[in-house]
Amino acid sequence: MQVIESCAECLYKRQLRKTDNEECLAEIRAVIDNRTDDDPAPYLVYQFNQIYLKYFGSVASFSDEKKQYNDLVLSMEDALREKINRSDDPLLTAFSYARAGNYIDFGALSDVDEETFLSLLERDELSDNDLQTFEAFTDQCKTAKSLLLLADNCGEIVLDKLFLEQLKKRYPQLKLSVMVRGGEVLNDATVEDAEYAGLGSVAEIISSGVGVSGTVYKMLSDEAKSALDNADVILSKGQGNYEALSGQGRHIFYSFLCKCERFTTRFGVPKLTGMFVEEK
Repeated sequence: MQVIESCAECLYKRQLRKTDNEECLAEIRAVIDNRTDDDPAPYLVYQFNQIYLKYFGSVASFSDEKKQYNDLVLSMEDALREKINRSDDPLLTAFSYARAGNYIDFGALSDVDEETFLSLLERDELSDNDLQTFEAFTDQCKTAKSLLLLADNCGEIVLDKLFLEQLKKRYPQLKLSVMVRGGEVLNDATVEDAEYAGLGSVAEIISSGVGVSGTVYKMLSDEAKSALDNADVILSKGQGNYEALSGQGRHIFYSFLCKCERFTTRFGVPKLTGMFVEEK
């Protein structure tokens, strides 16, 4: 997904809130100005972080936020699983919960709070378009042998686990894999976070091989590329993965909340609206 000028300026303004170091900002500005059409926003942010490391020796840590939301959702896990199992369509309900969990994003949102998260869990309803996409998704799963979920944030991954549990119940032939970030970046999930959340009990956990907040194919490890290239069904979570992978000719199902103006404008919906999009 090409970084248009309004997105580029938004990215730069975010950096202005982090530092007033003129040399650092000049390098960041150069990255933005020299971007190509094939450089998605997550790749630019990765380059920004390399510049911060050069000047300051570190980037902001989100370890506390990651643990906070993993622990919060883990504390709710049994109650949510019970609600899912009691619902008319457990797989659809679990999907709705997992999509609502995409709210827990300290990169795209300036404020993340538990009250909003909990309210989204209760009110994230699927539109008619979402239901049509969900039907297409389940039709693919009926005959597929493997599914790869491209994970996004901590907290959200616990809800992904509940969804994968239901997916395995309905389609026991599916080999389930989850790809997480290959290093610390924002509050995105790493292998360690996924293991902490218990994802290993339902799926193979794969590292992308790089700490970038999106699945940027050219940066993936050979293992991660192979997983992406060979999966029968791909379910991608979050805006960053959509920005990094859309428009490349892959058959991918994208699930995310619209958390910035580019996405609300692109899809014509209010902020924090859930989307389920199939790209063939």
